[in-house]
Amino acid sequence: MSRILILAEHDAGTLNPSTAKTLTGARAFGIDDIDVIVFAADPGSVAEQAAALEGVSKVLTMSGEDFAHPLAARIAPEIAALAGAYSHILAPSSTFGKDVLPRAAALIGVNQVSDIMEVIDAKTFKRPIYAGNAIVTVTVEAEGPVVATIRTASWSATGTGGSASIEAVESKAENPGHTRFVKLDGAGGDGPDLNTAPVVVAGGRALGSEEGFDIIYGLAKKLGAAVGATRAAVDAGYVPNELQVGQTGKIIAPDLYFAIGISGAIQHLTGIKDAGTIVAINKDAEAPIFEVADLGLVGDLFELVPELEQAL
Repeated sequence: MSRILILAEHDAGTLNPSTAKTLTGARAFGIDDIDVIVFAADPGSVAEQAAALEGVSKVLTMSGEDFAHPLAARIAPEIAALAGAYSHILAPSSTFGKDVLPRAAALIGVNQVSDIMEVIDAKTFKRPIYAGNAIVTVTVEAEGPVVATIRTASWSATGTGGSASIEAVESKAENPGHTRFVKLDGAGGDGPDLNTAPVVVAGGRALGSEEGFDIIYGLAKKLGAAVGATRAAVDAGYVPNELQVGQTGKIIAPDLYFAIGISGAIQHLTGIKDAGTIVAINKDAEAPIFEVADLGLVGDLFELVPELEQAL
């Protein structure tokens, strides 16, 4: 029996593009039967978006107030209860996927494979290690389903055109009751999602302060881009941690990435190694970022960025 189950990521009734990228990775397994499951208080709209993705066989929905918020403690037991019908259980390697799937794998009793970037066969994969400096081949030999996250930066999104059926399924696991949703604190704003934006403008510690980061927000707004940051900028309190890009932040693959005031530490570079074009602005001509940048400007960012913005 070979069948794949993909955990859909969504927010405010919109399917996250990471799900379509996970589907592309899933199709590389050479398995025709691919289901997508949507957990939500009202999964209707998200389920329809998932059903339209090319290559989806069926969309499963599980509804109820328990699923109004994506709590890993509540979703993981349901994934484990469904596991017997699947050979592979996949999720995007996003904050959401990395929260839910390890719990599900533990409940199923198998190890999780993280960040699949290439599929060799149904149980053999390539994934990055050491901040992306090495690629390791992993083979799953244990019995039970393969539980894995897909490195979305390594896969393009599957297109639409599908017409999969939608089927409601009943909850099979009890709410453990030890975790509850309190509130969500976010950075706010109405810019693009950092995970999937085609253009990202990111700043580093050289911005000097929270106010200094306004120059990054200004250029990003002009370009219709998402805003990112280094760990140093986040740790200094210039921006919230949801904007962090790198080994301990988000792994992204925009078409265009502006690295402004970013030195180019290896931990940051692992988060942008799949970017299409990298533009670096730094006053230090010897900064490591220039070794990976496609275009570079050496100078004071507080002079160059306003000039760039004015030119736009």
